[in-house]
Amino acid sequence: MSEKQVKKDEEKEALNLFLSTQTIIKEALRKLGYPGDMYELMKEPQRMLTVRIPVKMDNGSVKVYTGYRSQHNDAVGPTKGGVRFHPEVSEEEVKALSIWMTLKCGIANLPYGGGKGGIICDPRTMSFGELERLSRGYVRAISQIVGPTKDIPAPDVYTNSQIMAWMMDEYSRLREFDSPGFITGKPIVLGGSQGRETATAQGVTICIEEAVKKKGIKLQNARIIIQGFGNAGSFLAKFMHDAGAKVIGISDAHGGLYNPDGLDIPYLLDKRDSFGMVTNLFTDAITNEELLEKDCDILVPAAIANQITAKNAHHIQASIVVEAANGPTTIDATKILNERGVLLVPDILASAGGVTVSYFEWVQNNQGYYWPEKEVAKKLRNVMVNSFETIYQTAAAHKVDMRLAAYMTGIRKSAEASRFRGWV
Repeated sequence: MSEKQVKKDEEKEALNLFLSTQTIIKEALRKLGYPGDMYELMKEPQRMLTVRIPVKMDNGSVKVYTGYRSQHNDAVGPTKGGVRFHPEVSEEEVKALSIWMTLKCGIANLPYGGGKGGIICDPRTMSFGELERLSRGYVRAISQIVGPTKDIPAPDVYTNSQIMAWMMDEYSRLREFDSPGFITGKPIVLGGSQGRETATAQGVTICIEEAVKKKGIKLQNARIIIQGFGNAGSFLAKFMHDAGAKVIGISDAHGGLYNPDGLDIPYLLDKRDSFGMVTNLFTDAITNEELLEKDCDILVPAAIANQITAKNAHHIQASIVVEAANGPTTIDATKILNERGVLLVPDILASAGGVTVSYFEWVQNNQGYYWPEKEVAKKLRNVMVNSFETIYQTAAAHKVDMRLAAYMTGIRKSAEASRFRGWV
């Protein structure tokens, strides 16, 4: 397949992600009784900025990168969302993910609307210095629309606490005062929060604990398959292993490992590289597609979008699917799983732990008082358990699947705030 065709397919996938997000939002607002005007407001971001960032490369040449920042809706408060560095970043993807952030913030009852950013680049091929200059250039390009009371960035795909530190430093230089609350996911010494690194996986863990209660399954010895062994997937595997569950399958971009008697998770965590790759060390690896269809109690797609589709949904053998990745299950597949009695915990609920602890970090920055890790963990559990229960009860009351119930719960806060402001 040519590079041009690959690019075309990526753009099509991002557009599909955006259109499917709009479809579910429309249905959620209809179920809640809002007029069509509210959908017209919510279906697109309020603000979408495209920037061009010149970066001096190590060889003396200048390369110009394209970046984006989307702000979906700020009726509730400042927008909030990560910045990803990835060669497949597109305008449609960033727009869709900013809408998802509005939903996540609404589900967790945070005083934020959704934001998202991204730069088209491949950080794996860039030096430390080039990454720093790109990070600082991005902040200079978007500085007029971001800030602690406007829009608060955070880490995302291929960005980390070091990149957040450079961005915070650049913003502080521009504004001529220290601004730790401008960005979250920072190193602890620069105002980061305890528990932030593992927050997404902790949130998924809490959702699994709540889901097994609903299904009458014990977590002890429950058979779990985790597709994806990056940040969220690897921490989740550790948490599940420590809880006494049996992790029988994991995968990365190279393939999957499966053992019905359970995998040696501590060994795999020790052997994985910085990009979460470990299956290339084994000769008996299977494909990601095969792994998804293996018999298990709980399946966690924690890799990329569109993994469970109408083609394979009938072959999924798990009784619980918990989405740790963004958009791993299509709308058609969601319907099939729901009809088969599979409890699907949607991405915008399961992965809300990250933005919740980002909110805690912002609160701590604003008050200048920092909490111990146990307090962060306790507050996170509170938010996640309440969010899960609200969505589960909404699904039961309206006789809808958990995904639509999550969208209804997530969009309600911004819709109500927009209504009270007189926007609609």
